[in-house]
Amino acid sequence: MPLIEVSIARGRTPEQLRSLISELHRAAESSVGAAPENTTVIIREIEHEHWSRGNQTIAERNAVAR
Repeated sequence: MPLIEVSIARGRTPEQLRSLISELHRAAESSVGAAPENTTVIIREIEHEHWSRGNQTIAERNAVAR
């Protein structure tokens, strides 16, 4: 019964998120033989102001890039 949790920066379309869910299910099936009905996927979308790397948030990095 795999539980797959993904944190991703907010901003993907519903179609992109649906595709990600499908691919994660496929990976669980093919790599560990997980049954689709026993696989749970949780996607956590994180606001750009709440995600940082190198002491700079995604929002700050995006502002500099503009």
